[in-house]
Parts: sequence; structure tokens; C-alpha cells
Amino acid sequence: MIDELDFAGPEHLDPGFVTGYEQKQGNPDPTADLDVLAAHGVGLTSTVVDLGAGTGIFALAAARRFGHVIAVDVSPAMLRVVRDRATAAGLENLECVQAGFLSYQHAGAPVDAVYTRNALHHLPDFWKGLALVRMAAMTRTGGVLRLHDIIYDFKPLEAETVLAGWLDGASADPARGYTREDFATHIRNEYSTFRWLLEPMLVSGGFEVETADFRGSVYGAYTCLRR
Repeated sequence: MIDELDFAGPEHLDPGFVTGYEQKQGNPDPTADLDVLAAHGVGLTSTVVDLGAGTGIFALAAARRFGHVIAVDVSPAMLRVVRDRATAAGLENLECVQAGFLSYQHAGAPVDAVYTRNALHHLPDFWKGLALVRMAAMTRTGGVLRLHDIIYDFKPLEAETVLAGWLDGASADPARGYTREDFATHIRNEYSTFRWLLEPMLVSGGFEVETADFRGSVYGAYTCLRR
């Protein structure tokens, strides 16, 4: 088994980086994702697992709408932020677990939904496949997987052109977004995969792809149902 901390990206373990993480992410609004889960029957009695929860942008909002939320992340610095915010907000239905895709051990009944955003790309494809199987195993039949990530929706021969455009669209200010060097480091050192490889992994893992939406041939959002 790999040590998931080794694949987390050292910046995510750094409290200094964590402080500016949400700004760098563009302060994403989780409302649309919450609405997707709600449209699939996730509600006040439902359990949701957020894998790679980061600073809890989604998990904290989900805990205000759903019955029980489990925020899972390998980074102690990230989880410290989630715990502090949950305590300050009085969200007793939000549980924090330090673990990763391959080490989180779910206890109890199968969950109603799994959510993950910009985290699965930290794993090479072999381990992604196993992570998806584990996600399916913890999810009830008919439950929902909502997946966001950097996923390559182009053919290998198009890589130079598409990725050049992605680099050109990077932020000039590292405090306000990901820079050209951040994107280049991602391409070199992290494990985003092609759409035409990921989708068979999802199916083999036990999910049915319901929707797939892409932006700029680089960012993908999936809604999948557990078969």
C-alpha cells in the first residue's frame, strides 16, 4: 500500500498554504453540487462522505442540509480548519477523519452519497481504480458519486495545443489563483488522466455515469449512480 501523505502534494500539508487555499481555489460555491445530491434524494436523514475535503468548503455547507457528513482528508492542517469551523458553527453532525481514498474505513450502513473535488488526481491510475471500487463499496445501491477533477478531455495528439491554452489562462497572482508554474507542476508531477480512461474505471468500479460536464477540455464534473 502506498503512503497517501506522499501523494497529497506537500503544499496541502503546510498550514501557511492552507490559509490561502480557498482564495487560490477561487472560493468555489458548493450550492450546485448540494442541489445535485438533493435532486437524487439526499436529504435530512442522509449520510455523505467528502473524500479529500480540504478546508471543508463542501462539507460544512453539506452539514447544513444533510443528516450526517464525514469530512475525510490526509492533511492534519486541512482537517484542523474544518474542525474549528464546524465547532464555531455548532455543526455536531459533521465528523472529521484523517485518511485518504485508500485508507478511509467506513463504519456503519452504506452512505447515500460520496463527493470529491480536485483530489482523485493525486493518485496514479492503478490506485484511482482501487479508490473508485472502495467508493462504490461504501455507497448504497442507487447512491450518488459527485466527482470534480482535472481530467483531460482530448486525444493525446491534441495535448500540446490544449495544455498550452490552459497554461496561458493561468493566474498572474499566486494569491488569487493557480499560476502557469502551478499548472505546469500539475502536468509534470500529478496524475490527471484522460476522460476515455477514467470513464471505464468508473464503470468497472461499480458506477453508472449519469452526466459528464467539461470546461476547457481540462475540468470535468461527473454525476454517477451506484449500480
